[in-house]
Amino acid sequence: MEHNEDTIDLSRLFRVMGDHKPVILGIVGICTVVALVISLVLPKQYESTTLVQTRTATKVDISGAAAAMAALGVGGGSVSSPTMNYIELMKSRTVLDPIIDSMAFEVDEKPDAKGFAKKYLDIKNTKGTNLIEVAARGKSPEEAQRISQAVVDNFLLMQTDMNQQTQSLLMKFLDDRIGTAKHEAEDAEAKLAQFSREHKLYSPDDQAKAAIEQMAAFDKAIGEVQVAEKSAQASLDAANEKLGEQKSASRAYHISDNTTVQKIRDQIVAKRVELVGLEQKYTELHPSVQQARKELEQLQNSLDVEVLATVESNATTLNPTQSQLLSNRALAAVNLAVATASESALEKQQAKKEEELGTFPDDVMEYMRLSRDSKVKNEVYLNLVKQYEQNKIQAAMESMDIQIIDAANLPDKPVWPKKLLFLLIGAVTGCVVSCIYLASKYKRCV
Repeated sequence: MEHNEDTIDLSRLFRVMGDHKPVILGIVGICTVVALVISLVLPKQYESTTLVQTRTATKVDISGAAAAMAALGVGGGSVSSPTMNYIELMKSRTVLDPIIDSMAFEVDEKPDAKGFAKKYLDIKNTKGTNLIEVAARGKSPEEAQRISQAVVDNFLLMQTDMNQQTQSLLMKFLDDRIGTAKHEAEDAEAKLAQFSREHKLYSPDDQAKAAIEQMAAFDKAIGEVQVAEKSAQASLDAANEKLGEQKSASRAYHISDNTTVQKIRDQIVAKRVELVGLEQKYTELHPSVQQARKELEQLQNSLDVEVLATVESNATTLNPTQSQLLSNRALAAVNLAVATASESALEKQQAKKEEELGTFPDDVMEYMRLSRDSKVKNEVYLNLVKQYEQNKIQAAMESMDIQIIDAANLPDKPVWPKKLLFLLIGAVTGCVVSCIYLASKYKRCV
């Protein structure tokens, strides 16, 4: 008897099902109709999509650090993933608050930027590309289109403002350095002219000319490292001031104390001294000179990568922008130290060379010194002016960090609610309720 109570009699079950077939079909039909009505009553949501592409070119930085990292395959973190940074910045309060304020929210229903992004936005990156898709949802096609377009427009405005602030700081410091360099160049030229008038020495003899040509390699190298030193100092001041404006709580990293950084720095200094020796013997197109310049560039790239890796592994920042500023500050500080050490080493080698030329008459030696000093200071001034103009061009390009590929579309069909999905849910719900009803009737017949 117990066995029969636990076993379902299929013939009796089908008989009960046949007897109550109209009721079962009615239950399924009612649930399906209710689901359809719910899908029609629920407020519709439309989705508009904007497709943008991040600019692949790197911004102006210290010694091409970003390019060096890309070339050596070093990635990860906020420094090497600008596309992911842009996605997070698109969800910031600066971008979304103006959109939230423009929408008709009740005071107690007004969401914050995080809640708004979660409910109304779907911003994603196609893996392995620099494309960002901004999908926005709204109660009407026009609202969805307006939100999607506003996210991109507000982000562009924010990027332009941030880049202009950073560039204006760098331009201000470079402008100060240019003024100082111009004054030094004019002062050196005046001293040379005065010395020439007083000693009636306007052109050294052939031997002095040969010595001047021999010393030209030192003059050129010292001029280059002085420009690098001034540029690095300007970038360091700009980064420090920018971090100060953001009231950063980050601590200062003594990157120069890193043993690997010190080793690479010493190699760079030695390679620059070696390059000067080669330039005294050969022309710029000689294979030995070109190879030495290539090795110097590789060492500089290795230094940039090591510094960025050290900052990225130790720094704790509040946002991607602050992380970039910390990296720029570290690179500027290290490159300033490298330039200073290189200048000191080159000046020592230049002093040794001058001792070898001590047999020249004092007037000729003084003329050579003043001539070289004037040449170096003029070269520093001209290079700083050139960099200043390049940064002005770069500042005009900074607003093009992203380019709009597909503008926000005006959707013609709602993406929610999905009628087919609701019909399926209604039908399944009706079948479940029918099974429960059928089970109750079957037990009564047992």
